[in-house]
Amino acid sequence: MSRLKKIIKNPRVIIVLFFILLSIYLISPQFSEGVAIRGVIKDSAAAEARPEPMLPPPSTAKPTNREVIKLVNGQPINTVEDYYEATSNFSVNETVTIKTNKQTYYLTTKPLILVKTLSETETNEVTKAVFNQELNTTENVTINETVNKTVEEIKGVQDIGLSVYPKPSNNIQQGLDLQGGTRVLLKPETKINPEDVDIILENIKQRLDVYGVNDVTVRTTKDFFGNTFISVEIAGVNEEEIKNLLTEQGKFEAKVGQETIFEGGNKDVLYVCRTASCSTVDHDACVPNGDGQIFCRFRFSITLSQRAAEAQAAATANLGVVDAGINSAEGYLTENLSLYLDDELVDQLRIGAGLKGNAVTNIQISGSGIGSDKDSARTDALNNMKRLQTILITGSLPVKLDIVKTDTISPALGSSFIKNAILAGLMAVLVVILVVTIRYREWKIAAPMALTMLSEVIILLGFASMIGWKIDMVAIAAIIIAIGSGVDDQIVITDETLAQGAKKKENYDWKQKLKKAFFIIMASYFTLVVAMIPLWFAGAGLLKGFALTTIAGVTIGVLITRPAFAVILETLVE
Repeated sequence: MSRLKKIIKNPRVIIVLFFILLSIYLISPQFSEGVAIRGVIKDSAAAEARPEPMLPPPSTAKPTNREVIKLVNGQPINTVEDYYEATSNFSVNETVTIKTNKQTYYLTTKPLILVKTLSETETNEVTKAVFNQELNTTENVTINETVNKTVEEIKGVQDIGLSVYPKPSNNIQQGLDLQGGTRVLLKPETKINPEDVDIILENIKQRLDVYGVNDVTVRTTKDFFGNTFISVEIAGVNEEEIKNLLTEQGKFEAKVGQETIFEGGNKDVLYVCRTASCSTVDHDACVPNGDGQIFCRFRFSITLSQRAAEAQAAATANLGVVDAGINSAEGYLTENLSLYLDDELVDQLRIGAGLKGNAVTNIQISGSGIGSDKDSARTDALNNMKRLQTILITGSLPVKLDIVKTDTISPALGSSFIKNAILAGLMAVLVVILVVTIRYREWKIAAPMALTMLSEVIILLGFASMIGWKIDMVAIAAIIIAIGSGVDDQIVITDETLAQGAKKKENYDWKQKLKKAFFIIMASYFTLVVAMIPLWFAGAGLLKGFALTTIAGVTIGVLITRPAFAVILETLVE
């Protein structure tokens, strides 16, 4: 018992225990069943729920903080199968009650309408004048006319619009290998500058956001030769769907009423200001809006082509003018400028009365942001301005993007990967413990090694949960390598500690032997880190997870767990 107290009171052991407890808190293991919301389809019943729309989880949300469905019309939901069974027999215009861990929603189901175009021959005869070349005369003849008719037919009930998956049992974020989804690697046809990279990333994010795709990771990577790639990872979307989203979409239109004024891209929008000289939030124009909130305006300028300017003048020439209120120096036209991305309405802007009937190429676009105080209102206005700028640039990518590689993993296969990886890891640990026990024939050596390996895995997973790093098959391989490196270091510590075990105790120098062991460990550590740095950039960044996880694992071992192992070993065998 005295040795155990000595071990527990040692500062190095206390540090390890602290990091273990912190990691368990960050991982937040949970054992209850449930169904979490992954996404909400646009214009669905869920997106129009009352008293407020159901929203997809933000990308920064921890897995255990996802909204969880508890009841559907009073029926408990514990599994995904329970959810689909409860939502499979709705009727049109039925009110559905969904209770989650955060809110109770009321949805109204929508009919599923099939639109058919039928070509039919009208029974009514149409009289037409036909010229007879032989008689050189014009005769009136009657013919039957074929017309196209559009017929709407109700085929059932639309899905309520929720994408669900089993409730996460911890905060360890799983990569596509483990949860299923698609990864697409895109390469620009020509070299691009950093500003163009930002435009492309915002374009892709905006496009995917419009289509209601969630659990998205969009990032840039580079290879050994400095080539830039864009990696897009989406959970729960198959290969063809994401290909269509990334390569076939991108039409931007601005309309007044039903008339298209200009389209996105260099054809009509020649320039969108994104610099401080012509793009700003009016910090001095923040005023209360009457509802206890602060209202801040932003403005930026764009340059249209002459064709677009003339189209704008023609579309607004006959519009009326309405007063915008006491806070505006001039009125606005009766029609708004509606912004569409791939035929989806994403924003509406008021048109100043000064633009009525005028073919102006340089125009100023303004909008607003709202917050509880000036700082939050300015932040909201800035975010809204950047979003509008991105919308106007959407469809005008600086370069064409080519799909270099696609990977698709089914959720069922991902679940199988998890089970096999855990089984392989446990088998590896058991084999190592068995070999160490046979080699040293001492539980005092085998037990601390096993605890040290377990500690390193827990702390590494806690680190991944804290920074939001996704664990995939590559990362699991790196964890196994880090554990193997740790076992190797522990054997070095053990051998150096016991090297003079046969000699007299008074001639045994513990500190000197441990210094020699840690010199070997640090040399091995720096060699491994240097070897991982090239993998950070290899394969257009696809091996970055392997390099990061390996470096993090061996660093945790060298700085935290292995010094504690040396103390425990010294105390047990001295």
